[in-house]
Amino acid sequence: MIQWDRTLLSQYCDSPTIKSMLQSFNDAVDPSADLAAFYYNIWNVATAIGNGLDIWGQIVGVSRYLQIAATPYLGFEEAYTVPTAATGPQPFNQDPFYNGAVATSTFALSDAQYRQLIMVKAAANISNLSIPSINALLRAEFGTNNGTDPYGPAYVQDLGNMQFNYHLAFVPNAAQIAIINNSGVFPRPAGVQANLTY
Repeated sequence: MIQWDRTLLSQYCDSPTIKSMLQSFNDAVDPSADLAAFYYNIWNVATAIGNGLDIWGQIVGVSRYLQIAATPYLGFEEAYTVPTAATGPQPFNQDPFYNGAVATSTFALSDAQYRQLIMVKAAANISNLSIPSINALLRAEFGTNNGTDPYGPAYVQDLGNMQFNYHLAFVPNAAQIAIINNSGVFPRPAGVQANLTY
């Protein structure tokens, strides 16, 4: 409370015991520390962490967890199946040896990566999704250093014939590929084929 001593009855206003008890109680239940922590950790997207970012992600409609495509590995013809042609066993001199079953193909973004993705998704939610605005979204996500991922120029190439490329002028990591392909942040206009090139 602010100025709690003004609420004290006059007959007790000079009692050091009662005043110290009330001061101690006021310090213990003072909501200003909790409000500051709430603002810093949840409300302010620029400083939010953990669950605060998860809340912001739900508000703008993007998840912290991305599905990463499985990497291909060396295998033999009897293990080949059509559904796993691109991600399953491959012939000699094509891919590394199989290192055991992958427990999951889900990747959790760090707070810095997720904050950047939230800001880009918020901008995508209010943009007109024209090629210049998609270019701005790509520059915001991949053109700045978030301290974790590779970065560089990124833009849309209009190929005509209802096709375009998301072009990254650097080699992206698996999380960045999943951001473009699986997160739903970068739009694909109806009837248009979108590809990722780098």
